[in-house]
Amino acid sequence: MKIRFWGVRGSIPAPGPETNRYGGNTACVSITTATGGLVIIDMGTGLMHLGNSLLASEFARGQGRASILLSHTHWDHIQGLGFFPPVFINGNQFTLWGPGGSDGVLESILEGQMDPNFSPLQTLKNFSANFEVRAVRSGASFDAEGLTVTAREHDHGAAKALSFRIEEHGKTFVYASDVGYPESGPPAEAIAHYANADVLLHDTTYRPEEQATRRNRGFSSYEEAITAALAANVKRLVTFHYDQDYTDDDVDAIIVKCRELATPHGLEIVPAREGDELVV
Repeated sequence: MKIRFWGVRGSIPAPGPETNRYGGNTACVSITTATGGLVIIDMGTGLMHLGNSLLASEFARGQGRASILLSHTHWDHIQGLGFFPPVFINGNQFTLWGPGGSDGVLESILEGQMDPNFSPLQTLKNFSANFEVRAVRSGASFDAEGLTVTAREHDHGAAKALSFRIEEHGKTFVYASDVGYPESGPPAEAIAHYANADVLLHDTTYRPEEQATRRNRGFSSYEEAITAALAANVKRLVTFHYDQDYTDDDVDAIIVKCRELATPHGLEIVPAREGDELVV
């Protein structure tokens, strides 16, 4: 699996000179499979840039297909959909897997952002591509472009979100953004979901001092991410979903702290930056 980061911020886009090095777009990650298939995780504003890059491929000719894994439907994880060029090209095929209880409920939530008060698109029906929506239950496993995906529901403030354990040829990548833990720390079920992953991408929205006053928002501090990674015996931890108010210098300082905590235990820290790739 080849993983690329298209958006790494949380809550709201944060473009500007102080966020250029890590990027200001909201959550979007792509996976290229061993056979060249495409899986997209979350549809923040980074999705627009991924879509533009796909116009140099079969997606420009209406011959592309991809699976989309949606962790939840907060704005920063769906706001790129209406600006994703491949969905306006006839012949392209997309299957979206996400929360919602049923296919119809999930589709209605996505339709809501297309309301003419919010979007000139007015409806998903104005997509030219085939766009299939499927709700996935917590604990369910399914195939996405040849990858085996297992979803797990976790707390995210007053809402819920999905994390995804993704496996191919004996390698495992876990995507766990927007994760909120109780003060007692990551529960055993979460640790089991992350267990022995080659790469764990984990929410690192806050420094511990901010987390102390914002726990009800449903995000993690970098210390909680490291605690989870060490307990799960993962090989690499990817920091992700940086708070929109953090400058690049702030994120640099977080990475330094992460490495101070993780390196003595043999845990590698990889900071997510827009445009960067890693191979699992």
